Amino acid sequence: MELQHEFTVPVPVGEAWPALLDIERVAPCLPGAAVAEYDGKTVTGSVKVKVGPVTVTYRGTAVFEEQDEAAHRMVLVASGRETRGQGTARATVTAELTGRDGGTAVSVRTDLTVTGRPAQFGRGVLAEVGDRLVSQFADCLAQRLTEPAPATEERPGEEATATAGPAEPEPLDLLHAAGLPVAKRAAALAAALAALTVVVLRLRRRDRSRHGRRRR
Repeated sequence: MELQHEFTVPVPVGEAWPALLDIERVAPCLPGAAVAEYDGKTVTGSVKVKVGPVTVTYRGTAVFEEQDEAAHRMVLVASGRETRGQGTARATVTAELTGRDGGTAVSVRTDLTVTGRPAQFGRGVLAEVGDRLVSQFADCLAQRLTEPAPATEERPGEEATATAGPAEPEPLDLLHAAGLPVAKRAAALAAALAALTVVVLRLRRRDRSRHGRRRR
């Protein structure tokens, strides 16, 4: 499926471009994502996705196939596989940056293929989830780009925190991210099943009534 999104950040293109390529900096803005290694072109990491009571972890890589600084255009190809299942996920993400009113407009086109449990939601719900996640990502990125640079001085206890390693990210909750639309669909499905049950019961009662009359 193909998804199209656009968001803006309140900094010029010259600042937004290197920020989006700074994977360690933007990864915390992606729910469920954790970066294990990045060499400037290939990212190795994982993404945790929660579907109801089930949490699915994908491990894989993402490779920058294109980084056109002059055109401010990048192409990222990511693929992963469930650590405890047969599900897979693959995405080709194309982003283009354009200056707009002193800030930067980011247009993102995603060609997404998902198999396994998250695929049960279908295109409509995944598109709604994508809209919410892009909005959340844009807000987080804007905050990181406008906040002061962190101090380089070592603070007490900083070394102990560093050796402890990065905190484990919270999984991306698809039901929570989709919000009301999923709840409406679930309610509609429940109503349809209830209606079907009522019809079946009525048919059975009629059938029993007919059999009773014939016996008389």
